[in-house]
Amino acid sequence: MAMTLEKKQAIADELAQRFEAAGTIYLTDFTGLDVQAMTELRARLREGGVEYQVAKNTLARRALEGLDLPELADHLSGPTGVVFGAEDPVVPAKIVRDFAKEHDERPSVKVGVVGRRVITTEEFSRLAELPPRDALLASIMGSLTAPVAGIVQILNGLLRDIAYMAGEVARKREEGAAD
Repeated sequence: MAMTLEKKQAIADELAQRFEAAGTIYLTDFTGLDVQAMTELRARLREGGVEYQVAKNTLARRALEGLDLPELADHLSGPTGVVFGAEDPVVPAKIVRDFAKEHDERPSVKVGVVGRRVITTEEFSRLAELPPRDALLASIMGSLTAPVAGIVQILNGLLRDIAYMAGEVARKREEGAAD
């Protein structure tokens, strides 16, 4: 049964909205993955807050027309699955990379778009090696707060020393007054 023109346009419009809203997009080739593996991949990505959609290349091309995105049409050949991520490009990269390691390097990443900029498969691999955004931020915050904690300890020590000296001065005055 052929898809009607209205149905095709509705799918293209929905894809366009997803492309436009996504901060991270990875086009993948899922050749060789069976239905069970695809279901597992979708589940893992969903757990990471990421969507995965198999797209007809002609509809994806139509969806990309007029969007403020780099040219992706050259990568729309063969079976194409689209990873739509939010802000953190590392989480979906890790999920896809880890899944591919377990499934004979499938799916393979054709190209990615992070922050409206095209990334190569090599850059994708480097992203997949990074810790997630939250872990990086926690590490940076820990690095920033460590010197502050050291200063607080030094100041506490100084205040303790001043209090001790003030107590000693008061004790000596009392001894001097008692004489």
